[in-house]
Amino acid sequence: MGQLIYSSIASLDGYVADRQGNFDWSAPDEEVHAFINDLEREVGTYLFGRRMYEVMSVWEGMGGAEDPPVIQDYARIWRAADKVVYSTSLATVDTARTRIETTFSPDGVRELKAGTDGRLGIGGATLAAAALDAGLVDECQVFLNPVVVGGGKRFLPDGLNLRLELLEERRFGNGVVYLRYRTLS
Repeated sequence: MGQLIYSSIASLDGYVADRQGNFDWSAPDEEVHAFINDLEREVGTYLFGRRMYEVMSVWEGMGGAEDPPVIQDYARIWRAADKVVYSTSLATVDTARTRIETTFSPDGVRELKAGTDGRLGIGGATLAAAALDAGLVDECQVFLNPVVVGGGKRFLPDGLNLRLELLEERRFGNGVVYLRYRTLS
């Protein structure tokens, strides 16, 4: 059975984007990016909402010889994975290995998990909230940045009641802290 991993970069006060939707403060430095690459290397399928897919789809064209090695590496990782985009407004996608689902189906995600021994990544706070509410997420990974943005899109949804077990932690030179949790039933 596969594992569904929710991973994101967040502010210290728990936001993945500020009130204006900006997340430029979350750009990882080379050390953090290389660590993320190693985590993402194991993901065979990504589940995205439309907005997160649109943000991430730039990786289809990035990673050329002019880009730093850490960017080239992540682009290869992203392009090698399958992508499922949950959207009622997208009719087509511009990236390879990508399909659209018009509705998020917890049973469909359970089937995806049952059909693999690998890792599935879920991207986007809104989609992750639905998966967390359905009890589908096996792990939460958060990279806490030393910045407070005061509001915006939350890493975890309001009203979520969930117990977690800390599995791993790491501090980076730029002040970012990585926390990895297993969800408990």
